[in-house]
Amino acid sequence: MKRVSLLLLMVFFQYSVFSQKTNAKEEDAIKSQVEILRQAMIDADGAKLKALTSDQLNYVHSNGNFQNQAEFIEGIVSGKSDFVSIDFQNQTITIQNDVAIVRHVLSAHTKDDGIDRDIKIGIMLVWQKQKNKWILIARQAYKLTT
Repeated sequence: MKRVSLLLLMVFFQYSVFSQKTNAKEEDAIKSQVEILRQAMIDADGAKLKALTSDQLNYVHSNGNFQNQAEFIEGIVSGKSDFVSIDFQNQTITIQNDVAIVRHVLSAHTKDDGIDRDIKIGIMLVWQKQKNKWILIARQAYKLTT
């Protein structure tokens, strides 16, 4: 009986270690995608933004305005939303199967419609693993309480 218990304990331990390594690998992949998104927004790189986002993207701004994938990309590429710099602060990542929720504070300098602004808002990104790649399916921004 002791041998069976010891064997079961070893199997559970191995599974736990494997699970932690898998989650760390997935978390690194998501961090990478978030960084590529950040840089693509600064660079106004429409091709990268399209590759990172779902055709069914739900992109919601802190003022409640909603955009689909095409509208989000057009806003960035056209310069209507011109990010000069973006910094993500206090980022957390939660993974559940093929869905990851990324939360952070977005601190940015923009030049929207030619007007310089500094913004600081909360962001929740929802990523889904599709065909072995993490894709942004939803984004919700919100005003931070002081």
